Amino acid sequence: MKFAMGETPALKKPIAPQLAPMPSMALVFEVSQFLYREARILDEERYEEWLGMMTDDIHYWMPGIQARHRKDKTPRLDPKRMAFFDDDMLNLRRRVTRFMDPTAWAEDPPTRACHVISNIEVEMTDKPDEFKAYSAFINCRGRGEAEEFWLTGRRSDILRRSNDGTLRIASREIVITQTVLLAKNLNVFL
Repeated sequence: MKFAMGETPALKKPIAPQLAPMPSMALVFEVSQFLYREARILDEERYEEWLGMMTDDIHYWMPGIQARHRKDKTPRLDPKRMAFFDDDMLNLRRRVTRFMDPTAWAEDPPTRACHVISNIEVEMTDKPDEFKAYSAFINCRGRGEAEEFWLTGRRSDILRRSNDGTLRIASREIVITQTVLLAKNLNVFL
């Protein structure tokens, strides 16, 4: 919208954010510790244990991002468009198996990874055994002698309490900040 010289646009009125009911501090702590532990398990390449943190019906989705002008009302995240990851448990198991195979030349020598998780928010859902968790992440990967790749973004998870009382990841949506992937590969879980 363009304004003539000296014309002032109508100022937007502040509105209070719509917040879900606050979860207990114990639940926020439990979810935070779960996500921090997951990051350490990934950094230590304990991929089979990482798979054990998922539900059998997991949906692990990282859509491709397109830079669009604000006037373009096409949905930013569209499940019909390209995705870097659109995995269920079988696909995640395949990726883990490939990572751990001695013939996986792209991982020999192995990538050195560091996941940093922050900005964790927890919301209750309409299901008593499921919780929504938001987080931000930085993933730094070192390869060879001098290669270093960074991925940053946000995650939106549905965590479900299993029959044994532990949390499991039922779905994860990952939105990275890059529209063009600058790393040579995506040999990483986020």
